[in-house]
Amino acid sequence: LSTVEKIKKPKKRSTTIFGYPLSIFFIVVNEFCERFSYYGMRAVLVLYFKYFLKWDEDFATTIYHTFVALCYLTPILGAIVADSWLGKFKTIVYLSIVYAVGQVVMAVSAIQDITDANKDGTPDNMTLHVALSMVGLLLIALGTGGIKPCVAAFGGDQFEDHQEKQRSTFFSIFYLSINAGSLISTLITPILRAQTCGIHIQQECYPLAFGVPAALMVVALIVFIVGSPMYIRNPPQGNIIVKVCKCIGFAVKNRFRHRSSQYPKREHWMDWAEEKYDKLLIAQVKMALKVLFLYIPLPMFWALFDQQGSRWTFQATTMNGNFATSLSSHQTVNPILILILVPIMDTLIYPLISKCFNFTPLRRITVGMFLAALAFVAAALLQIQIDKTLPDFPSSTEGQVKFINMVNRDLQIQADNQTISLKAFGANEDYLTFNNQFTLVLEPGQQYNVKLDNGTRNTMAIIQGSKLGFEKFDDMTSKPEKGENALRQVISVFHMESKTDFSFICKFYMVILYYTVLTGGFSLYGRAEFMIKDDRGSSCIYTQELGFGSSYTLIIPSTFTFGEMNIKAVMDMEPNTVHMAWQIIQYFLMTSGEVVFSVTGLEFSYSQAPSNMKSVLQAGWLLTVAVGNIIVLIVAEAATLKDQWAEYILFASLLVLVCIIFAIMAYFYTYTDPTKIEAQFGEMEPEEKEKRKSFDMPRKGSAESHKEDRRSSDSSSDDECTKQTKI
Repeated sequence: LSTVEKIKKPKKRSTTIFGYPLSIFFIVVNEFCERFSYYGMRAVLVLYFKYFLKWDEDFATTIYHTFVALCYLTPILGAIVADSWLGKFKTIVYLSIVYAVGQVVMAVSAIQDITDANKDGTPDNMTLHVALSMVGLLLIALGTGGIKPCVAAFGGDQFEDHQEKQRSTFFSIFYLSINAGSLISTLITPILRAQTCGIHIQQECYPLAFGVPAALMVVALIVFIVGSPMYIRNPPQGNIIVKVCKCIGFAVKNRFRHRSSQYPKREHWMDWAEEKYDKLLIAQVKMALKVLFLYIPLPMFWALFDQQGSRWTFQATTMNGNFATSLSSHQTVNPILILILVPIMDTLIYPLISKCFNFTPLRRITVGMFLAALAFVAAALLQIQIDKTLPDFPSSTEGQVKFINMVNRDLQIQADNQTISLKAFGANEDYLTFNNQFTLVLEPGQQYNVKLDNGTRNTMAIIQGSKLGFEKFDDMTSKPEKGENALRQVISVFHMESKTDFSFICKFYMVILYYTVLTGGFSLYGRAEFMIKDDRGSSCIYTQELGFGSSYTLIIPSTFTFGEMNIKAVMDMEPNTVHMAWQIIQYFLMTSGEVVFSVTGLEFSYSQAPSNMKSVLQAGWLLTVAVGNIIVLIVAEAATLKDQWAEYILFASLLVLVCIIFAIMAYFYTYTDPTKIEAQFGEMEPEEKEKRKSFDMPRKGSAESHKEDRRSSDSSSDDECTKQTKI
């Protein structure tokens, strides 16, 4: 069949339920399982790199983001295969098999027992596990990226021309299924990882954390195949990418050859391809280029959106996180809000706005970008409040010091021109800042010149020997991460006659993080209970209440007795005081922007795409995500801003600028009905196509015809706008 005949060929009628094709329910369930599989695996991927493969954080982060970038670059390959060779159905099936195999390989790579010959719980051949992991991730990236542009477009193919309202609602349901899978997997997979498993040594169960997503991918494949008898399958219409590139190339070369003023101008630069290519293909290329041109500003939205998983997560680690016990639960805020906001937008917000003015898809996209910019303004305002609560750390030319009195009497010391009063076994409240060195006077006649390393914090413990002296210790120069707390102990046993061995046995009421005892201290959050005992069996229990992100020095004085609880806690850094719940504001704004922006973008890409390029435009939409991540790296590296809030404002300003540019572009965009335009060209007489062989074509009639098409397009645009579903 010719291209025209394929376009005119009616779709077969599909079984419907409540006005919707039955086939779309299989597609929605397939998408839910696939997104569960992808986001579930990704939720624990970095932890797998660091704790199983023993990679450092920098390398693990690099590989992680490389994998994510591949997932958003491979849609181009999937679109080419679907539109020019296999068709959407076969592309989804074949690449889903590749996808499922990749997930199974990842699960196998996490089984430490397959190379644990000495049964010590550590893989003996780590190279094998790394190789399996990389093969698995490559297959997953190829699979998830390859089917990504095909599934949404294939779902849109199931609707007939008179079902535009149902098709628009389908895209909302489709997006809900994506976020439902993301939400559930993000909650469940970290719990699965926390389980213990292993033949020889019980360890964190990465095989289970990867195995469940692998099982869901197999389920997704089975569900999709079961619905195959009901699908409407549009056949691929040739190698459209090559045709488009050749058509554009010929138009550019032909226009360059006829750049002289003696040749009459043509209404559109693509019209210079009429000598070689039929008008239908040229019209389709024009429609595709119009949409792709609008995609140019869109990556800036994703540049802000994807920082939820980086900058905003880092921001959360400096806040009071009592409302969430882990960062994995923090990641569920976005999908929860999407599940709430999509129905609200669909049933309440859009109908109300439509009563005031025509809220077209491009206007929605513009509003979505503006909401994302507002989200970053909110993040900047919150960061300013957080900065006010953070310690004032020394600059690169300064040093800071705090004094602890380990003597059983009050002291008054002098550091340069500052006099400090110290209670017995007490400390001064704040760190003192000096430029490189200062003069310390402990008692009359006892003067020391103390030198501090630049950019360091120090604690000086004043001790009693034949005379007063001091010991200097290095302190932390950054807040404990992830809401953890840093503790250390200073034990004074100088006046104890017996050899007493103090040991700490710790019970934790919340999760233990980076547990180390001895000189480095340890980090945890919640409440810690210490049992102190000596070699004679005497013991006592000391409880220390902990916030999020604090640092304490516990002083065990020389006067310590087991009958009295005279341990003193010196707060080196205050707990985080700005509650993490304040981030809900920026998450709400960003998620509102995502709902308006992304759902509408999927629908707009499909409705404005020619019949043989829908998957290509879907892939182009997803490609904007990859470009957005590249923008983050470029802007963050080029800006080198000292304050994080300033970087937030920079990104917000850039998005507002892009938003204005996009609004101007959208104002001049004319909505088209690809089906009508293709049908018009399908009715052309065969002899009219022969005109493309002549280089001297009269342009007046063509221009008048184009004006009539434009007026027709404008009138159909108004009809199209009224048909757009309020997502």
